[in-house]
Amino acid sequence: MSLHPAAGPRRSTALRAAALLAVGATALTGATATARTAADLHLPAAFHLRPASAGHIDAVGRVAPISTSDCVSQIGIHCYSPLQYRQAYNLNPLYQQGVTGKGRTIVIVDSFGSPTVQHDLEVFDKQWGIPDTQVEVVKWGDVPVFDPTNPDHTGWAGETTLDVEYAHAVAPDAHIVLVETGVAETEGVTGLPEMMDAEKSLMQHRDVDVISQSFGATENTFPGFDKGDFKSIESLRYAFRFAAAKDVTVLAASGDNGATDAMENGTDLYPYRVNSWPSADPLVTSVGGTELTLDDSGKRTAPDKVWHDDYGAAGGGVSGVFGRPWYQAGVANVTGDHRGTPDISMSAAVDGAAWTYESYDPTRVGWHLTGGTSEATPIFSGIVALADQLAGHRLGQLNPRMYAMAALPSQWSGITDVSESDNSWNGVTGYKAVKGYDLASGLGTIDANRFVRSLAGR
Repeated sequence: MSLHPAAGPRRSTALRAAALLAVGATALTGATATARTAADLHLPAAFHLRPASAGHIDAVGRVAPISTSDCVSQIGIHCYSPLQYRQAYNLNPLYQQGVTGKGRTIVIVDSFGSPTVQHDLEVFDKQWGIPDTQVEVVKWGDVPVFDPTNPDHTGWAGETTLDVEYAHAVAPDAHIVLVETGVAETEGVTGLPEMMDAEKSLMQHRDVDVISQSFGATENTFPGFDKGDFKSIESLRYAFRFAAAKDVTVLAASGDNGATDAMENGTDLYPYRVNSWPSADPLVTSVGGTELTLDDSGKRTAPDKVWHDDYGAAGGGVSGVFGRPWYQAGVANVTGDHRGTPDISMSAAVDGAAWTYESYDPTRVGWHLTGGTSEATPIFSGIVALADQLAGHRLGQLNPRMYAMAALPSQWSGITDVSESDNSWNGVTGYKAVKGYDLASGLGTIDANRFVRSLAGR
């Protein structure tokens, strides 16, 4: 097996284009689907949008997943199932009380999507004994026919699979809406305007509780950044403002390149600290990455630490665009005058990778291991759906509530401090995890049973 950080979208695996039906697929057409393009917003042709996970996935599909102990002995890394995450994050007491995300909707946004997402989710569910759900697929604009030989298509299909499987694993009764946008990066189109238009339209036309975004673009690559002109980012924030008005929670992955991130070419990294959007947006909850050390049953054998292994590191740092939001006033000694990320962290390490089933590429059908903060983000989207169900209403922007909760003892808030490791990467010195808030893990990670109850006010 070869685990590697992919340059650009996740590189993953896949099977039969015959299962192209994600049943219930919806096409948004007419005026609703009229999306602004990069040119409309004066974004550069070289601009490269990518999934935040940057993929870290094993190259060969396995017939069946293996245990954590077997992964360690055979591959040299830890690997985890959704059942182990349920144990590690103390989710089972919530499920036993009927808190499963029922009645709540998670929207996942990915370019191109996956033609086998429904089939793959059903195989995934059967393996772990998780109830099936029907994924609603919304095609935004002109989504091209899936080409398993196109690395852009397969990269985003892998991201799609990870997002859907792990949002569902955490909130098994939540309704999942997968929004597929038809953005071909090879044609020099950024994709962000289409994604923001799709998100706003979904919120206008149906009930949405949480939006999960496993993609990002480095702030420095937006036009005008070097001159202190941030109009190109400001012009994209309309979906988040609309979400705030509708009490919809918006999440974004903090990235997989530690305190740095990709240049415009999508491959090279800046030789100094940078941050990415939408993770750095004050209207968004930024989800960072931790490394869990679990036994075969999902019990911890060591405290969680900031993700920093041979394959990547958790994104985090201070924004070059956004000032410090009011809810971070209590951590101003850490962030200074700027927005700090992440806000909260979940499992993302490649040495602690998640099992996914993928069949969109007929040459690589089977079980794969994937890491990255775009694993952490859909996991947390499921947590939000659970809290929304328990509260009986949408919780909207979580950051003010979470920063207030962090002032409480952990046994009340469910927020668990992460104080080991750092997010240095590729020669760029990152930030150390310390007691309290830091720019490597944010507020820390969670005990879901306590966190969900505290977040929901129950």
